[in-house]
Amino acid sequence: MILSGKITRLHILDLGLFDVRGGERLIGIPAYLMETDLGQRILMDTGFPPDYLTDPDRPEKDGLPRFGRLIDFRPDQTAEGALALLGLTPQDIDLVILSHGHIDHVGSLPLFAHAPIVMTTRERAEPAPLYFGSARPIPWPETTYHLIDGDTPICNGLTLIPTPGHTPGHLSALVDLPDGRRVILAADAINRASEPAEAFADSMDPAASQASADRLLSLLTPGATLIYGHEPSQWPALPKAPQPW
Repeated sequence: MILSGKITRLHILDLGLFDVRGGERLIGIPAYLMETDLGQRILMDTGFPPDYLTDPDRPEKDGLPRFGRLIDFRPDQTAEGALALLGLTPQDIDLVILSHGHIDHVGSLPLFAHAPIVMTTRERAEPAPLYFGSARPIPWPETTYHLIDGDTPICNGLTLIPTPGHTPGHLSALVDLPDGRRVILAADAINRASEPAEAFADSMDPAASQASADRLLSLLTPGATLIYGHEPSQWPALPKAPQPW
């Protein structure tokens, strides 16, 4: 284990709302904050780049209009702003988990370079985060990396599970809370509930995505919840920080 504490709390961070392909669907952009009984704070994913708020030309430079547009992205929906809703700053984060290197997951990663980053060896093997299209504007931060290749317990109540497919080095998480509730943070291993029926058409490796989805679904014990990466019908009902899960 990397940390010695036990997960006591999970918060879902609301990092904006994205309009896919001119109204095809509206998706929420989540990140997750977990806290341990020893006061350790773990952040999974970091949302879009915060300078999207200040540089209106930046999304076009990144090529993002080919995929869609952010229609709700306030200061409190940056990673830093969402943490502030909990009275925290980036410096309060002790460990970062990166599910994968796409733009809506790595955008604020440079703000957390003081903390070690956990990710798969395969994802870190990319010269820079995958970001979007051919854009690679964010380098990997100079920090400590814990690179994993298999199921890895981070601390009591938190296990990371490699789920290749959406990207070759994608990572999901299994959270067991003290009250017995189990939460599976699928991230983009299962973007939305319809993805398996759609044969994972947006995946880099659809066959690997199906195998990863099957693995995650097999972990759904009675009463457990699977949080999809971007399921439009699930997102509005999820409790967002500062409310805990």
